[in-house]
Amino acid sequence: MNADHGAIARRTLLLRNCPAGVADEILSCAEIKVFQRGERIFGAGEPARAIHVVLDGWAKLFTLTAGGTEAVVGVFTREQSFGDAAALREDVYPVSAEAVTRCELMAIPASHVVEIMRRQPEVCLAVLSSTLFHLRALVGQVESLKARNGSQRVAQFLLSLTSGQTERCEVELPHDKSLIAGRLGMNPESLSRAFARLKVRGVEVLGNTVQIRDVADLARFSEVE
Repeated sequence: MNADHGAIARRTLLLRNCPAGVADEILSCAEIKVFQRGERIFGAGEPARAIHVVLDGWAKLFTLTAGGTEAVVGVFTREQSFGDAAALREDVYPVSAEAVTRCELMAIPASHVVEIMRRQPEVCLAVLSSTLFHLRALVGQVESLKARNGSQRVAQFLLSLTSGQTERCEVELPHDKSLIAGRLGMNPESLSRAFARLKVRGVEVLGNTVQIRDVADLARFSEVE
């Protein structure tokens, strides 16, 4: 592990609120792993022995329905962690993880973190913050799936890429459209239809680039009535 790896890990919710010395101790047993696109990181039902931090690239968590359809539970990129809750409970991973792109991960042994938490209870607050963030994200996903139609979910996703801009802008899709569809609870065909319907809202898709004519207007459209 080099200095850049440590700096990225310290910016995660898991470590940013830990005292510097404690963060150093947590990272002392970390291992760097590289996965190629489509490579399995872990499978559902496997013992959860590590917390994973994304150093570079994208990774996804997913599960398979009874019919064999993939349901994307979460997508993670640089400075984000996953697997925290299951690993710290010494449980099994409830879902599978796979590299979406070439992905560089840091694996932190959960037993090492738990041992530090027992000695230094203030670390528990940092871990709780990370767990609550993941919980809020899941609640937001469920709310969006229940309360918004497909076009509104796509609009909401595009808005998350605009960095707070309110007028005309151009954004790059962070990963392929099939993953975006799974992330939004849609199939690729439904995603294409949603993009087509958003044309009247000033959304133009050109490959992986999306032009938005009026961000504020798209935000109004995405709101639940």
